[in-house]
Amino acid sequence: MAIIKRHAKAAWHGTGKDGAGTLTTQSGTLRDTPYSFHARFGDGGGTNPEELIAAAHAGCFSMALAFQLGAAGHPPESIRTEASLSLEPEGDGWKIAAVHLELHASVPGLDNAAFQEIAGKAKAGCPVSKVLNAAITLHATLEK
Repeated sequence: MAIIKRHAKAAWHGTGKDGAGTLTTQSGTLRDTPYSFHARFGDGGGTNPEELIAAAHAGCFSMALAFQLGAAGHPPESIRTEASLSLEPEGDGWKIAAVHLELHASVPGLDNAAFQEIAGKAKAGCPVSKVLNAAITLHATLEK
């Protein structure tokens, strides 16, 4: 399979605290989407890098899980994942210290032990999990 490349653009104007910027993705899903210090460290409007990483992680993990469940002969009815990212001070800056994935899935005919094993493999194998230098935890609930 060929290497897949994706890209996004960021523009920033002003200082770190008082400035603001925009983000645009290759797909156009984000187009000049505002981001700022206040959206990142407070409750300002717009998005922020950590929110986007959390969304990417939840989406990546959910898709990886769907593929793994399908390969095991148990296609899911539904998968819902919430990623909670922890941004913590480190030295003069900040670091993404942890991401917790909260999973709720409906998978007919699959017992909880097999579900937990497959969910763990999806967590470890998800490309976003692999790129993050953070503790990644998972709480997986199989719904009946």
